[in-house]
Amino acid sequence: QVQVVESGGGLVQPGGSLRLSCAASGFKFENYAISWFRQALGKEREGVSCINSDDEVTYYAVSVKGRFTISRDNAKNTVYLQMNSLKSEDTAVYYCAFSPSYFGLASRGYELWGQGIQVTVSS
Repeated sequence: QVQVVESGGGLVQPGGSLRLSCAASGFKFENYAISWFRQALGKEREGVSCINSDDEVTYYAVSVKGRFTISRDNAKNTVYLQMNSLKSEDTAVYYCAFSPSYFGLASRGYELWGQGIQVTVSS
C-alpha cells in the first residue's frame, strides 16, 4: 500500500525556519525523483524544488533559491525541505510528489502525491 505523508508544517514568524519532512512507503523510494510543490490560497500550484533519484541534481524555483534546501535519505524513505528566511509569501499548502520517470518542476509529471501540509508565515 502506497503512503506519502508530509509533516513539519505550522506557523512561523517572518525570517524564521521550518523543516518539512515527507515519509513514503509502498514503492521503491530510491527509484523516484521527488519534488516539493506549494499552493497558496487562490493561486495555482507551483513547483518549489526537486531532487533526482540519484541525489545528485537539485532544482529550485527562483523565489526560494538560496533560502530553501531539498534533501533525501533513501535509507529512511524520507525527503526534506529546509526552509530558512521565510517570508509571508511562502504561506501555502506544501505537497511532496514522486515520479519514476520525470524530473522537473511541472506538476503533471508526478504521479504520487502527499495530502499536503499547511505552512503559515505571519507575525
